[in-house]
Amino acid sequence: MDYDILIIGGGMVGASLAHALKEVPLRIGLIEAVPLASVGEPGFDTRAIALAQGSKRILDAIGVWEAVEALGVSPIRQIHVSDKGHFGTTRLSASEEGVEALGYVAEAGVIGRGLMASFDSLHHAELICPAAFRDLEFAEDHARVEVEEEGRRRDLTCKLVVAADGGRSEIRERVGARLLKLGYGQTAIIAHVVTDQPHGGTAYERFTDSGPMALLPNTAPEGTEGGEQGDRRRSLVWTVRDEQVDEVLLWDDASFLKRLQTRFGGRAGSFLEASPRCAYPLGLQFVRDPVRRRLAFIGNAAHIVHPVAGQGFNLGLRDVAVLAEVLADAVHRGSDPGALKNLRGYARWRRPDYLRVMAMTDGLARTFSNEFLPAVVARNLGLIAMEVLPPARHLLARQAMGLTGRLPRLARGLPVY
Repeated sequence: MDYDILIIGGGMVGASLAHALKEVPLRIGLIEAVPLASVGEPGFDTRAIALAQGSKRILDAIGVWEAVEALGVSPIRQIHVSDKGHFGTTRLSASEEGVEALGYVAEAGVIGRGLMASFDSLHHAELICPAAFRDLEFAEDHARVEVEEEGRRRDLTCKLVVAADGGRSEIRERVGARLLKLGYGQTAIIAHVVTDQPHGGTAYERFTDSGPMALLPNTAPEGTEGGEQGDRRRSLVWTVRDEQVDEVLLWDDASFLKRLQTRFGGRAGSFLEASPRCAYPLGLQFVRDPVRRRLAFIGNAAHIVHPVAGQGFNLGLRDVAVLAEVLADAVHRGSDPGALKNLRGYARWRRPDYLRVMAMTDGLARTFSNEFLPAVVARNLGLIAMEVLPPARHLLARQAMGLTGRLPRLARGLPVY
């Protein structure tokens, strides 16, 4: 057997799993098609990732938070939720929850570099890169994965294949995994913006008739582009209807900033600058069978949710923490890590979290885009109830921090093994 576990996909989620298993006596191969130094590598771009408090604990427990923090993160100390044109607002604060931050904002490249900075110290893991996945098949006691390296085909055997190859997972397509897929008719416009006021660690979630807008504190790391903007730099996620995308992308900076100011209001100050914009179509995906014999799906290969509330990568990190704990327990018992009975334990543990996050994000995206008067009144009364009822606000904050439900050891700051 070449490896105990082959992780296909060396992005943030796949690399996190390799780190999470560092104390477990398993031989791990991490397969990635794109050279990790390439600007095309998805773990090394400038997308702003909202890391929940629970995700920070996981990254700390697997030994990479210190490197990520040193590269540059922005704490979220307050979250301000509002409904454009209506009366409802809710505010969450780290001080009320007794934590140093509700979460953090880090660019994907920062997280990717933090993960890879310590990869060489993982003596149990080998990086197989660049190597393109070509085929796989499953036998009773092993799986075979075919990859292509420098034009040559190579067969690798393992006890378990972990699919961490993203929302367009080739593994998922190859095995014919059943997929629940829903569209929103919405696209996220992503940009960095600069305001005339410092962000003060406040994140904004503003609901509009075309979808939610998020404005996140994102001070650029020192020595990088945007560093001179200091704490006036923020990351924007502006949800628009699909039919509006071409028009929005054609606006020049002045037009974009003017319309953004009208849409968002003056809570964050005046918008002065904007970076080039990117567009990401939004939808919901969920693999109905996240495990089968010798195969498990994690991260975007298993699920994609609406970006409202910033739960996507956090959900993937909780996949990592749970799967690592299930595999560590299996090894401790002398059990086969690829056995279906062990993998079903991972699937059962993760299912309530998937359903809770999907229901929350899907409900928010649909409810707050609905301008039917009774729906408007109901949702704004809900926001006011959150504002005036501390227990309700606390529950919302715990959900936002990724600290609800059955928590794996890593999310509690404990070693996996």
